Amino acid sequence: MGKSISNDNRSIVSSSQKGGLVSRNITILDKRTSVRLEPEMWIALKDIANREHCTIHDICTLIYLRKKPETSLTASIRVFLMLYFRASSTEEGHRLAGHGCFQSMKTRAKVKNISFPTKKIINNSLDTISVTLP
Repeated sequence: MGKSISNDNRSIVSSSQKGGLVSRNITILDKRTSVRLEPEMWIALKDIANREHCTIHDICTLIYLRKKPETSLTASIRVFLMLYFRASSTEEGHRLAGHGCFQSMKTRAKVKNISFPTKKIINNSLDTISVTLP
């Protein structure tokens, strides 16, 4: 149905070393347009296209057809990616990924010796985290 983007994940990632966003041309409803996304977003789109047996262009066309008129295509793609992977996540998957422990998350993020102030919510005993950046 659409055209394929020939870049593999390595070339997408190497492009990111020159700057934050990567521009790619995509075709939506037979019209060519340019989209700028983080390299990880392009990799996620390619992974979804492979899983769904379609092209990135097909996915972006579907997103374009379903997005709200006041929302940009780029923002809609990012939301789609988050919702796609969120829908496929399970408690077992979170456990296998090492989720569920903020200390482990800080370690994976390579953040050390930073105190995260917490405030206790008395009604339901949940901790909220507020961070003040310099």
